[in-house]
Amino acid sequence: MGRTATPSKQRTPLTRERITQAALHIMDTEGLEAVSMRRVAREVGVEAMSLYNHVHDKDDLLNGVVEQIMREFPFPDDGPVKDWLEAGRDVARGWRSLLRAHPSAIQLFAERKTPIATEDGLRPMDVALTALRNAGLSERDAVQAFHTIGGYIFGYVMMETGRLFGDPADAHEFPEVSAERLPSVAACAPFLANCDFDEQFEFGLDLMIEGLRAKLEAA
Repeated sequence: MGRTATPSKQRTPLTRERITQAALHIMDTEGLEAVSMRRVAREVGVEAMSLYNHVHDKDDLLNGVVEQIMREFPFPDDGPVKDWLEAGRDVARGWRSLLRAHPSAIQLFAERKTPIATEDGLRPMDVALTALRNAGLSERDAVQAFHTIGGYIFGYVMMETGRLFGDPADAHEFPEVSAERLPSVAACAPFLANCDFDEQFEFGLDLMIEGLRAKLEAA
């Protein structure tokens, strides 16, 4: 009797999406510096040259990582909006959540040589600008508000992920300081040590949203 051939194990097809997802996983777990063509090839189980059928070079690979990140943006639900500035607040929260999920994304965005140019990549920006324009801001003011709030979010996530200040989990680690030489730091130390990051983020967001509301009312 003839031997029955054992079916070979099918390999997962290599695609641009699979490659960029692997690169994103490496970035999240090992840092942006770890992302290379060879490291990604090893992650997906192919030779590095095979990647060039789907990505042009490392810059194109990182562009794909940006697209992957932007596709995860938590867009607000469709529906009637009563207060566009409050809708903008939800978009800001979405940006923070996205950046916290991918801490190296800030470095990736900062080191880009070219602006984001794909529809998937620009869609979160469009949602934010739409909320600001519909709230009554001119196109120029909407861009300024977008940059101001965006800069706050980026800086805030860098602060909280870098543990610039403490949080309730490690309040006991805040250093003791001299009340004579650093009076304000000493006086505020309990609040610096016991910093609720969510509460602090909302405090800063309130300042900007209500500032925009006052600007619109004055106009």
